[in-house]
Amino acid sequence: MSHTCMLGALCGDIAGSIYEFHNIKHRPKRLIESACRFTDDTVMTLAVAEGIRTGLQQLPKNWIASPSAEGILLQEVQSSMQSYGRKYPHVGYGRHFYKWIHDSHPRPYHSWGNGSAMRASFAGWVANSLMEAEKLGAISAKVTHDHPEGIKGAQVTAASIFLLRNGSKKDFEAYARSYYNLNFTLDEIRPSYRFDVSCQGSVPQAIKAVLEENSYADVISAAISIGGDSDTIAAIAGSIAEVIYPVPADIASRAKQHLDSFLKASLDASIAYLQN
Repeated sequence: MSHTCMLGALCGDIAGSIYEFHNIKHRPKRLIESACRFTDDTVMTLAVAEGIRTGLQQLPKNWIASPSAEGILLQEVQSSMQSYGRKYPHVGYGRHFYKWIHDSHPRPYHSWGNGSAMRASFAGWVANSLMEAEKLGAISAKVTHDHPEGIKGAQVTAASIFLLRNGSKKDFEAYARSYYNLNFTLDEIRPSYRFDVSCQGSVPQAIKAVLEENSYADVISAAISIGGDSDTIAAIAGSIAEVIYPVPADIASRAKQHLDSFLKASLDASIAYLQN
């Protein structure tokens, strides 16, 4: 297992943060500048990871067969997301999500946004089967994003990570193609691609960045180069790419410099859980 597991999404988010509302249509010369910052993508990726691991600690090893598993995991993921969200209230949440964070009786709001996919990476790392990856991905989504497209985006992201951990790039591509039309190249769509916060309008693009490139840095650069919701596309792409393309030490180091002590500790706790 890569010693940087869970960092791929964070590096993508931080690298793309300065381009989210200042899109570029070329590859950045350097990833993670001093002006970069972590956004809601980083905060919620770590929040979901804490929620999942807290839930799994209450369940048997074969948790997927337990009738109480989904309820426990949903409750823990929801609680963790609200806690992290209230701790970091100004990192770029959408209007509906911001309201959900502060709701005393939170309910999903049928979202198909790409927020479900960007936060799902831990589900793919902790899963012991494709079924578990899909189940945990769905759970991480539907506390807020209970639209079929929102759930699908999270499931495909988590399952892609699991398949790359246990299979090949071909397995990952075949699986992704069974859910999304990938008959395009980033070069083809770059001139006309615009800001799109939907799962269906950003997850396929992130997947194509992973399929077209052969290093972590190139995947992130390609994801940013099409414009759009740059931090989230790069976070999704980075979460998947990290499995097969190590995060370069300099990029990892620069990313960690943008995290505070709480987020660093949360990242370390998730890595430690996966390595036990």
